[in-house]
Amino acid sequence: MKFGYFDNEKREYIIEKPDTPMPWINYLGQDGFFGMISNTGSGYTFMIDARKLRLTRYRYNNVPMDGGGRYFYIRDNQTGAFWSPGWLPVKQPLDFYECRHGQGYTVLSSEKDGIGVSIRFFVPPGETLEVWEMDVVNRSAETKSISLFTFVEFCLWEALTDATNLQRTLNLGEVEVEDGVIYHKTEYRERRNHFAFFSSSEKTEGTDTDRDAFLGPYNGFHEPAAVREGRSRDSLACGWNPIGSHHIRMTLQPGETKKINFLLGYAENPEKEKFSSKGVLNKRRVRAVIRKYSDRAQSEKAFQALRKMWDGLFENLQVSTPKKELDTMVNIWNQYQCFITYNMARSTSFFETGIGRGIGFRDACQDLLGVVHFLPKEKSRQRILDLAAIQWRDGACYHQYQLLDKKGNADVGAGFNDDPCWLILATAAYIKETGDWTILNAKADFDNNPKDRATLYEHLKLSFGYILKHLGPHKLPLIGRADWNDCLNLTMTSIKPGDTFQADATAAELTDPIGRVPESLMIAAQFVWAGRELEAMARQRKDAATARRAVKAVADMIRAINRHGWDGEWFLRAYDRFGKKIGSRENPEGKIFIEPQAFMGWAGIGLDDGRLQKAMDSLKKHLYSKHGVVVQQPAYSEYDFYKGEITSYPPGVKENAGVFCHPNGWVVIAECRLGRGENAMMYYRTICPAEREAISDLHKAEPYIYCQMIAGPDSKRFGEGKNSWLTGTASANFYAVSQYLLGIRPEYAGLRIDPCVPKDWKGFTIRRVFRGCRYQIDVTNPRHVNRGVKETTVDGRKVPGNVIPVFKDGKTHKVKVVMG
Repeated sequence: MKFGYFDNEKREYIIEKPDTPMPWINYLGQDGFFGMISNTGSGYTFMIDARKLRLTRYRYNNVPMDGGGRYFYIRDNQTGAFWSPGWLPVKQPLDFYECRHGQGYTVLSSEKDGIGVSIRFFVPPGETLEVWEMDVVNRSAETKSISLFTFVEFCLWEALTDATNLQRTLNLGEVEVEDGVIYHKTEYRERRNHFAFFSSSEKTEGTDTDRDAFLGPYNGFHEPAAVREGRSRDSLACGWNPIGSHHIRMTLQPGETKKINFLLGYAENPEKEKFSSKGVLNKRRVRAVIRKYSDRAQSEKAFQALRKMWDGLFENLQVSTPKKELDTMVNIWNQYQCFITYNMARSTSFFETGIGRGIGFRDACQDLLGVVHFLPKEKSRQRILDLAAIQWRDGACYHQYQLLDKKGNADVGAGFNDDPCWLILATAAYIKETGDWTILNAKADFDNNPKDRATLYEHLKLSFGYILKHLGPHKLPLIGRADWNDCLNLTMTSIKPGDTFQADATAAELTDPIGRVPESLMIAAQFVWAGRELEAMARQRKDAATARRAVKAVADMIRAINRHGWDGEWFLRAYDRFGKKIGSRENPEGKIFIEPQAFMGWAGIGLDDGRLQKAMDSLKKHLYSKHGVVVQQPAYSEYDFYKGEITSYPPGVKENAGVFCHPNGWVVIAECRLGRGENAMMYYRTICPAEREAISDLHKAEPYIYCQMIAGPDSKRFGEGKNSWLTGTASANFYAVSQYLLGIRPEYAGLRIDPCVPKDWKGFTIRRVFRGCRYQIDVTNPRHVNRGVKETTVDGRKVPGNVIPVFKDGKTHKVKVVMG
C-alpha cells in the first residue's frame, strides 16, 4: 500500500495520509543546526556538537510515538471547535491533507471547514533558526473568526540531564516575553551564554510559557485548556516545563489570506554582553535577525538560496536510465541522505538519541564516499585531516570523536581494527575525485596533540602498518574489539547489564592471549583494497620502498586468505579466541556471512581463480531473500558469550540474520566486478526505497530513504524497515550504483566509464561534474551486454580504453561510450 508519491520535477515526496505506519521524517538545516520534522510536524530542533544542545523537547518511545513537536491549533471562535493543520495532536479528520518533504524543507498543507493552512518549514543557509511560513486562507463563502495557537516545548538544553536529573531541571526554567517574542533562557544566568527564541510576525493576543498553564490539569497535547477556552494565560514559566505558545486572533473575509512568519531559533551573546540590565537578556543582536526573517520577502529570498544550494550540489551528478526508481534515488534522495548522514553520522534521529555517541571514525570515512563528488573540496579535505588527528602514534584510531572540539572519545577508546584502513580508503576517494595530491603533505596531530604532528601520508603508512603489527595465528588481521560489524565481539572477558559488548581489547592484544587470536576475514579483504591504494599513492610520490612494502603485504594477505579463509564454497567470516572458524559449513549456525563475500569482491580477491563467483553464488543461495541479503544464515538461536552482541538479538533482527542494508551495497559491487548486471540490479532493487514504496504498509519506513535494517525471514516482522536515515547504507549504495552499476568511477588518472547493467538496457545518460569540467556522457548498449566498453569518444575524438583523461579547461565535454 502506498501513502504518497514522488514528484521528481519538484524533488519532493508527497504524503497524502497523515497516519503513515511510522513517522516519516525529514531534516531541516545544515552546518550543525538541524530540525527533525515528521509528516505531522512533530520532532525537535537541535545543535549537533559536543554539548548535544536541544532547543525543543521530544521524548523517545512516546505513546503515541510521534508525540511532541511543532504544534498548531486552529479554533473556530464561533463554535469553539478546534483542529490541527498537521493532524496531530488533535487528530480531527481533515477535509484535505498533504505533506511535502523536500531537500531541507517540509511543507504541511491541510484544510477543514473552509479554512486552509499551509506551513513551510526550513532553515536558512548559514543561520541557526527555523522559519515557519504560515498562510491561512478562508476558502468558504462566509467571514471566519478564528484563533491560532502555536506550541513548542523547550528542552532544558542537554537532553540527558533534562530527562534524568529532574530534582534540578524542574526548578531551572526561565523565560522572558517581550513584544510577543518568547525567549527561553534557562541557565543563562550562570554557565550559558546562549538562549532560544520563538517569535511571530503577527501581533499576538497573548502568550504562554508554562506547560501546565497552557494544557490545564490532566490534559494532553490534544486538548489544551488554553485552546479549548480560546485564551492564553500569559503564563511565565518558573521552573517545571517551559514552553512557547502564541495566541493570534484573526478575522478572514471570503478568499482572504493571512501570512505569518514564526521563527524558532538559537542565539549567543558574548560573555561580557549577556545582559542589557540586571537579569535582563541582551536582545540587541537577535532583534535584527528576528526583524529580517519576520519579513516574508526576506524569508522567501532565504528559501530560494536554500534551493539554489541544493541545485548546485545535485548538478554534479544526474542520470537518466531505463529505471525511473533508480533515477529518483540517484538524482535526488540518495544524494540528499548522503549529505544528511555525512553531517549527522549516527548521532540524532528518531532512533538515535544524540546523547551517547559522537561521530564514528569508520562512519565518517564511509560517509565521505557518498558526498566527496559534491561537497566543497575544503570540507572533505578538512574532514580527513580531522580524522587523522584522532589517530594514535601506533596507527590505532579513536572509534568516535566530537564535532565541536574534534577530540577522540576517550570513554570508547580505540581497538576497532578496521578503523585505520578506512582512513586510507577515504583519502584515496578524495584524491581520485579532486586530484588534490597536496593533502598528503598536510600536517595532522596525533591524538589532537599539536606538539606531535606528521603529514597525512605518514598517518596513512601508520594505518597500514598497524594491521601488519596486529596479525593473528593465520597471518590474518586481528579483529580487536570488533571490525565493521560492531556486534561480532570475539574478545570479551566479561559482560554485566549495562556494559558494552565491545570489550576493551586494546590492552588485551598485548597482554592477554584472548586478544591475540581472533582474526577477521573482512579486515583482510579491506587491507588488500587499502594496500593497493597506498601503493598507488607511494608510486605517485616516488616512494619506492613503501610501494614495494605494500605490494608484498597485499600478496601475503591474499595468500593467507586463500590458505586459511576459504571454506570450499565461500569465504570464512573469522576465527574466534579458540582458533575455531566462524562462518563455516562446520558451524551449526552462522555458516555463511555477507561481509567477507562482498568485501572480497570489492577488493577483487577471487576473480582470477573462480572463488569469488562461487562465493557470490553461495551468497545468493543461502543469504538472499525477497527483502534483501541477510547478514548470516542460519540465524543464531541462543546467546553465545564468545560471539557477543550479534547473538543478543532475536533471529532475523539487526546483525543476527537481519537484512543489514549497508553491505547489500557491497554485494552490488561484487556482482559488478563479476560482470553480472542482472544480479547487481536485482540486489540493488531489493532494498531500494523507491522500489519498496508499493509495500509501505509492510516496510513502514520512509520510501525515499534507506534503512539500516530490514527484518529478515527468521523474524515475525519479515520485511519491516527500521532505523532509517542515519546509516552507512546511503553512501554504500550510492557508491555502488554510481561507480559500479552505472560505472562512472573517478580514478587517479581520470574518469573511468565501466558500466555493468542488465542486458536489456539499451543505454543511459549521465551528467557529471569532475575536477572543474562538465561531462555529458551518453552510453549505448547495441549488443546488449552486461559489461565491457568497445569504444569511447570525447568531443568526437576516440580515446584509448575507457578512462577519460583529465581536462583543465573548465568546459563541457561530450562523451559517447559504446558497450560491447
